[in-house]
Amino acid sequence: MQQALRIPVSGAEAIDGTDLIGHAEAFRNARKPSLTAPPAKSETRGLPLVIRDLRKAFGDNEVLRGIDLEIPAGQFVAIVGQSGCGKSTLLRLIAGLDKPTSGTISFGETAARPEDIRVMFQEPRLLPWARVLGNVEVGLGRERKAAGAHERARQALEEVGLAEKRDQWPAVLSGGQKQRVALARALVSGPRLLAFDEPLGALDALTRIAMQRLLERVWADQTFTAILVTHDVAEAVALADRVLVIEDGRIAEDISVDLPRPRQRGSAELAALEGSILGQLLGPGTAG
Repeated sequence: MQQALRIPVSGAEAIDGTDLIGHAEAFRNARKPSLTAPPAKSETRGLPLVIRDLRKAFGDNEVLRGIDLEIPAGQFVAIVGQSGCGKSTLLRLIAGLDKPTSGTISFGETAARPEDIRVMFQEPRLLPWARVLGNVEVGLGRERKAAGAHERARQALEEVGLAEKRDQWPAVLSGGQKQRVALARALVSGPRLLAFDEPLGALDALTRIAMQRLLERVWADQTFTAILVTHDVAEAVALADRVLVIEDGRIAEDISVDLPRPRQRGSAELAALEGSILGQLLGPGTAG
């Protein structure tokens, strides 16, 4: 049964490992049914998303078993769950990369255009025979040959801090730089919904934190709707307005993260919320 959990904001305080489980359980006991989003940005160009009774089966294997979900325009939602739970399948359906067995996905009152929705994958998937600027231009699709395409690609590279790398070949870039090029490619068309399929999973710890901050800044600046699939619960609570826990093809928890931005990594609030979600994923007695 789908439930919603709102985490109250309080002053940060020190917390040691022995108290973590207790704090996590206290948060879990305070759950209240609510799907209220955080205060909306004054202006957003993000797409709203409504999913009704979404199901997806591969032969006899039913991966998604009746997903009902509403995401307001401009919200940042993270999806977590164990391997095989259906989170990446859900993301692919939202992005239009696969078709549902049954159910509906809608994006407000108007139909979404192909350029309105973009996906960033774990692998950068850069073209080795094209320079960095050319790789970003690929994200423009049919508009790649239009006047101003070079300038749009240059601006996207500047947004991710790689304008000076525009004439480089992908082979000379670091892993983090390649992912920033992939992000620029996803941003260049001005998407209204950006789906992230574990895009930071292969990066080292410090590069990953830097990329998390970049994703958050770009999302705040461009006001698109963001949907992030990740195995990293700490990443989910650091970035998202809301965390969905998927179990056995259903939404088991819908958790609203009512913490101010920018969030302080290592704070008592984030640690307790992370412990609560890990307890849901791994079972009783594992939150700490």
